[in-house]
Amino acid sequence: MFISDLHLSATHPRTLARFERLLASEARAHAELVILGDLFEYWAGDDATDDDVGNAVIAALRAVAQAGVRVFVMHGNRDLLLGEDFAAAAGATLLADPTLAAIGGETVLLAHGDIYCTRDVAYQRFRAQARNADFQRAFLAKPLAERRAFIGQVRAKSEEVKQATAAEIMDVTPEAIVDAMRAAGVTRMIHGHTHRPATHGFVLDGRSAERWVLPDWNLDAEPPRGGYLTCRSTWQMTRW
Repeated sequence: MFISDLHLSATHPRTLARFERLLASEARAHAELVILGDLFEYWAGDDATDDDVGNAVIAALRAVAQAGVRVFVMHGNRDLLLGEDFAAAAGATLLADPTLAAIGGETVLLAHGDIYCTRDVAYQRFRAQARNADFQRAFLAKPLAERRAFIGQVRAKSEEVKQATAAEIMDVTPEAIVDAMRAAGVTRMIHGHTHRPATHGFVLDGRSAERWVLPDWNLDAEPPRGGYLTCRSTWQMTRW
């Protein structure tokens, strides 16, 4: 089972409740649960032990892991500070972005997706800085309150930029997708980030290829939305 872009936070209680129900029910019918980024709206560091939402999510993940489901979590652009302490507490394994996985008898390229939004040059500069190991170490050395304040400022600025940026610039670049899949030698990719759930079929070097874009979650919106992708004998997207 694949999910992404839940953006869990205290301001979205219905979304959190649906996530907890998913882990207590549908997810347990699968061998693996793979979260492809932005599980949280933001993550200030693994030392944020006073975060009620974070603690609830860790408990839900740990319970599904103890039930025998292997849990994998990839960083998104909102929660790139998730660390090994979080993973250990949740019974999860952190995934590199992107990563290759053997699924259903084939190799599949998994990614959060923001790395392929190459037309958004300003964002790619920010992404490179935010994912730099030295930058993260320095940032995590700051007091938690200072980190939270800074993240709040970045989120506010991000919303301003989003309103002023053309939608197509914030989507993935088709050429970047093709280049990544060709370099990885795959004909299937799964990613999130864009909040544009769909299945894109195309021909890659003479072979049929598919790109699955996962739905974002917001059960507190009207109408509510969310969903997941599964692979048994076939691939299937479930949305609500």
